Order: sequence, then structure tokens, then C-alpha cells
Amino acid sequence: MRVSPLRGHAHPDGVRAEAPPAGPAPHLGEESLRILVGTEGDSLLLMDINTTETEASEPWDYVLVADRCTQRNPRQVQRQQQFLEELERKGFCYKAREDQEKVFFGIRADNRVFDRYRRLLMEPEATAPRGELAGPTSIPATTRIRIVNFVLNSKMAAGDTLQDLVKDGVFEAGFPLHKGEEDLKKKWARWRNMFQQQPIGDIRNYFGEKVALYFAWLGWYTYMLVPAAVVGLIIFLSGFAHFEASQISREICEAHDVYMCPRGDHNPRYQRLSETCAFAKLTHLFDNEGTVLFAMFMALWATVFLELWKRERARVVLQWDLYGWDEDQEEMALGLIACPDYQPRLHQHSYMRSTVILLLSLLMICLMIGMAHVLVIYRVLAAALFSSAFPFLGEQVTTAVVVTGALVHYVSILVMTKINKYVALKLCDFGERRAPLSPSLATGGKIQEKPRTFSERESKFTIKFFTLQFFAHFSSLIYIAFILGRINGNPGKSVRLAGLWKLEECHLSGCMMDLFVQMAIIMGLKQTLSNCMEYLGPWLAHKCRSMRATSQDPELRHWQRNYRLNPVNTFSLFGEFMEMMIQYGFTTVFVAAFPLAPLLALFSNLAEIRLDAIKMVRLQRRLVPRKAKDIGTWLLVLEIIGMLAVIANGMVIAFTSEFIPRVVYKYRYGPCRQGAHPAVDCLTGYVNHSLSVFYTKDFQNPVEIEGSENVTECRYRDYGAAQNSNFTEQSWFLLAIRLAFLILFEHVALCVKLIAAWFVPDVRQSVKNEVLKKKHQRLGEAGLPGPGVGPGPESRSTRDSGPRAQTWSGPRAGQEAKTQSCCHHHHPPQPWLCVCVGGL
Repeated sequence: MRVSPLRGHAHPDGVRAEAPPAGPAPHLGEESLRILVGTEGDSLLLMDINTTETEASEPWDYVLVADRCTQRNPRQVQRQQQFLEELERKGFCYKAREDQEKVFFGIRADNRVFDRYRRLLMEPEATAPRGELAGPTSIPATTRIRIVNFVLNSKMAAGDTLQDLVKDGVFEAGFPLHKGEEDLKKKWARWRNMFQQQPIGDIRNYFGEKVALYFAWLGWYTYMLVPAAVVGLIIFLSGFAHFEASQISREICEAHDVYMCPRGDHNPRYQRLSETCAFAKLTHLFDNEGTVLFAMFMALWATVFLELWKRERARVVLQWDLYGWDEDQEEMALGLIACPDYQPRLHQHSYMRSTVILLLSLLMICLMIGMAHVLVIYRVLAAALFSSAFPFLGEQVTTAVVVTGALVHYVSILVMTKINKYVALKLCDFGERRAPLSPSLATGGKIQEKPRTFSERESKFTIKFFTLQFFAHFSSLIYIAFILGRINGNPGKSVRLAGLWKLEECHLSGCMMDLFVQMAIIMGLKQTLSNCMEYLGPWLAHKCRSMRATSQDPELRHWQRNYRLNPVNTFSLFGEFMEMMIQYGFTTVFVAAFPLAPLLALFSNLAEIRLDAIKMVRLQRRLVPRKAKDIGTWLLVLEIIGMLAVIANGMVIAFTSEFIPRVVYKYRYGPCRQGAHPAVDCLTGYVNHSLSVFYTKDFQNPVEIEGSENVTECRYRDYGAAQNSNFTEQSWFLLAIRLAFLILFEHVALCVKLIAAWFVPDVRQSVKNEVLKKKHQRLGEAGLPGPGVGPGPESRSTRDSGPRAQTWSGPRAGQEAKTQSCCHHHHPPQPWLCVCVGGL
């Protein structure tokens, strides 16, 4: 074992220590380290501590790794030495160890560094700092790692941060060590524990509040998906009850003499309407009367879910004593520990820079919309290609185009995710200098905008990245739901791409079938293939690294095992949140077209919780703990998705599904318009009413269509006139009803959301009462000056030394008279004197 003293540094041939003083050589385990620790003032005291005692009681907080090749470069060695010496001056000690390939530097901070952290965060006249440091010697590992990481990633005297040194190759990596995770492995990070409750408290004690809140939210989201999944499954299965009894399906299956107009150039023939019988029955499973109720239910569910989560979050944070935690105060305390001359960053805003960023974001959004048009071009060209290359597909060409289009969209999502991340980072970097206090190396460090805190950096990046990701995922769904088949013209005069290829049309059973297939494929792949790759990739990489030989020394072997775990970055936890936000969008935004989305999300989340747990505990390096009292900007993202879900589902029901045309026909044109008839179904004749007539003689080349000699007219899905295909009075009336329903649905759904948000308080009354009691207890412990007693040192000393009585709680014997004296001694009475403390 080689230990680096105060001026020790890595030598090209190994780690070199200072020559010991003359005399008998001390035992290796008793070798002393000279470190610098902070005193109660700003001065620093040079101390000698015994290595054996310190190492036995305190583990190493952080490990830096350098390649042995860098030890042959004097410039690299010099920068390493300067960085380590700067750490020593800040109150840190280090020890260098090496193997055949790497040099490891164990970093540990003296407890006096954390004592200063205590004093900086201690409330005035309080007995202990707020937050996790409650006892005089209690220093949680999460706090140690967070402070050490902050100092390492702060600018040193040479102007370098650890992130800069890693970028320049001086160090290869830096990370905190996994230690004491055995309980989490047994109780949490195992597939067999899939249906057991998560140990949120243990997660917080090991990974910090940020990670614990993520898993608390994910667990709550999974729990709340149960009622949504059950209702969605009931709505879907209710279609089976009317699978054969649907009047519309019967009419389609019996329409053997009704011919549909050719829908594309790939299949120029007239198709009997009865050939779409199976698809008509399938469409009825998710396009029925229950769709409207389910969409309204999901709008209410999204609101109740968020409100109940706010209540759960408040309860959990109160248990952690972080209800009133201030991130600015935390950031300034860490800054003062890293640099005594630290100055807080002031709030800034530039309208010019914000305008440019907005314009660039809009440009990127237009690109995302353009990607949807690329998919449109693909589907048009694929239809022509499949019909010529695979003639055996016949009528299934459209289905093949829809399925392959969904696959292409999924691949484009994977590609655009990387592009969007890069663009969002550049938008954050635009017009800003690099932040002097870089974020964590282990939790990232790539966001270089100059906001005041790391959470503010993350918030800005979150909004930009999510906006781009939303359009990347949902642009094709928006096209299918609201544009597909509506800009194609009529059979005699169709719109063509570049004047050659006819635009794609909806399935003969309606656009809801296309939307259902698109959502099923994308969501199915996102929940299965992505999760498999998310687990198998790190697992295989870890297995490959673990095949290397390890040292016989227990400490070095432990460092090697942590180094060979998969690295983490700023997007490790961020990526998990983003994945869940996109899933939440699929679960709510177009749920009217895919009622099974909550059920798929439920099954996926049950596996996602354990998958993330296994990755963080077994396969990845330890994340740097971060304090937090909520999930931050993600809550705003959830609320935005909830509002978009109301609008999108209302538009799907109004313009994509057949719900409104069926209702209008039933009460205006059908046999029940004068009243219900028990012997007649109110939708009798709806299919014939909803199909427009086109005379085959009006085709430009009618002889090229197969079977044209026996067909004089064909039908297509629209409400156009037979003579010129212009809109009829029915079509305009139907459009007015669609718009009226959309406005009514959105207003009713939004009102229901507002009422639910008002009815369910964000914070439980028990939590509010507990916070009130703690505030009162803090005031009682601090004490207030009695009549005629000033706030001078003498009165403070008397107050601190005297016995303290309970106020507003506990025994009140002997208190009432004293309270009345305090309250009425002054004229008029002073309300602030009504809180009296015994012994004054």
C-alpha cells in the first residue's frame, strides 16, 4: 500500500511518497497523512492525523481514476499534483493506489469541512441545522458525497475543475463508491420483489432525495394506473359484448353490392364494402359510446393523480425534514465551503437572448413537423413499392404500409432523441458563459448555461428537451388523427405528391384504426424493446468489464469493481424521468383511440421500477446524491400534458372517431328522429348515409380500373355531392356539431379538472398542522424577550440558561397568569408578547 502525503503525487513509474524521517521505519498501517482542515474561522490549520484510526472509522468519499499512460507526461502529472494540493488546502486528504492499468486516488474530507456546512445552514438561535444533520456527529454519507462532489467540480486556483481535467485526459473518471448497498439489493433491486413496497427511506439514505422522489413518484404513478387500466380494459371489452350486435358492423358485413372507390394507385380496383367486415368489428372495440366517457374519466384521473401526488410528496418531504428547505441557501453554503470568496449569482434575464432561443426552438419544432411529412412521403412511396414488389399482399398493402410506417417512426424517434438532446444543450449554451460552478461529474456536467442553481439549469434544459421530444413522438400521431385522408380531394380529382403519387388515405373502416395501430406499435416497442435494451446493454457491458483480473488487496479491489461499473451522467436520472413523461403522454393524450394504453403502462412500470433499481444498485456507478423537496419542473410538464390530453381527446372524438356522425344521424336523419322505435335500430341506414356517391364515368381513366365495366358508381367516406363532390348541407351541419362538441367537451373537462383540483387539497391537513407545530416549537425554543428585557447579550444568556416552559402544548399550569401579564402589560396590548417562555 502506498499513501500519498501532503506533497505526494503520481510518478511515471508509480505513486511516490515522501521519504520518511530518519529513524526506524514506521509500520505501514501507522503511516501518517498530513492534511489541511478548516478551523472555525476562515484560516486553515495544518494537522497530522493517524492513518490507521481515520481509515478504520471513515471510508473514502470519492475516487479519481487516471490512466497510467498519463503518468509519463510531466504536464499531466503537474496538473494532477496541483489539483490534489489544492484539495489538501481545502481540507481534504488523498491516497494513491495503482494496478497494472490505472492509478486510483481515494479522496476524503475531514469532518471539520462538514462542521462548517452545519454552521452555514444553521437557523439563527437554533440548536441544530435544518435538514438531515441533526446530531453533533451525524454526517450521512449522502451529505459527504454531495459536498465533496461540489468542491471537486468547483474551479480551483489554477482555473480547472474536475470536469476540465477529465476532458483533458488528466483524470479518466471520478465517482463516489458503492458502500452499504446490501440491504437495497435484498429488499429492492431484485425481480422477485416486483410486487413489494419500495423502501423509499432506504433509497433516500443511499441515493439522496432526488432519486428517492423519483421512485416515490414512479411508485405512486404505477399505483394510480390500476383504476385507469381497469376502466380502459372494461371499455375495450365492452366492445366484445356488441361485437356481433352492432348495427353498423352488420350493415358493412352485408353490403355485398356496395363498391368502394379505388383508394390508391397500388390497387386500382373496386372493393366490396363487405370485405372490410372484420376491420369494422375490430374498430367497434375502441370506437364506441364508451370512448367519450373514458376520455372524460382520464381527464379527471390525470387531475386527481397530480393532486394526490402533491399530498404524498408533502408527507414524504415532511418526514425528511425538508418541507421548508431552501435550495438557494444550500447552493450558497456549498459555494462558501468550496471558496471563501464565493458570491451568489444574481437573477438575470435577457429578452433578446430569450427571443432568439424561442425562434430557434420554433425552427426545431418545424423540423419535427417536417419529420411527419417525411413519414407521409415514406408511406406513399412504400404503398407503390409494396404493390409492385409484393403482389401477393393484395388488399393488405395498406396494413403493411401502416405497420412499417410505425416502425420507421419508432426508429426516427430514437435518432431524433439524440439530436434533440444536442440541440437542447446548444440552446442552453447560447449567449451564456460557462457556469463557474459546474454540475456534478457523476451526475452530469454538460449543461453549461449560467443560471443560479443546478436545479435552474436542469429546469431550463427540461423545458427545451421535452418540447422537442413531444413533437418527435407525437407528430405522426397528430398527422394520422387530424390530417390523414382529409386533404386527398375526391376520387375523380385526387391530390398527388409531385404530381405522381396519390396521397395515402385512411383505412376503409376509418382513421381510428390507423391511429390505434400506430399507437399500439410505438407504445409496444417503447415498453418492450426499449426496456430490454435499457437493461441488456448495461448488463452485457458490466459483464465484459468484470472479466478483468482484480487486485488481492480488499480496498483496491473495491475501487476496481466500482470503476468497472457503467458510468453515469447528467442524463441518467433525467432520462428516466423523460421516459416516464413520454409514457404518460401516450397514456393520456390519445387515450380515446387506445383505451389499453393505461394497462400497457401499468405492466411496463412494474418492470421499470425493478429495472431501474437493478441498474442503479448493481450495474452503474453510484449517483451523486442531490437534495430536493419535489420533482421540480417535471410537475409542470405533467400539468401541461394533462391540459393537452383534454384538447387532443376532444379533437379525436370530434373529428377522428365516428361518434359525432352517429349521434347526428341518430337524432336528425335516422329512423328515430321522430322518436324511438323498439323494433328498429336507430342507426339503421347509417352506413349508406355516411358514404358519398361517385360516378365511375367521371374518372380520368376508368378503363384502367379492374371491373369498371360492371360498376357505374362507387362510394367513398365523405359527405360530398354526387355531381361535383362539393360539401353538402349535411357536411356543414356536421362540422358545426363537431366544433360545438369540441368546445363543450373541453370546457366541461377543464371545469371537472378545476373542481377536482379544488376538492383535493395539495397538502394534507395533518402535514400542515405538523409544520405549524414545528414552527411554534422553534419559536418557543428560541424564546422572546419579556417586558423591559432587551435583546442584549445579558438577556440572551439568561434566556438560554434558564428553564424553558412549553407553550401552546403540554401542561399549562401557571402559564395563564404569566401570559395575561405579558399580553396586557403594554397599552395597547402587544400580540407578539402573548407567547411567553418560563424562566424569563
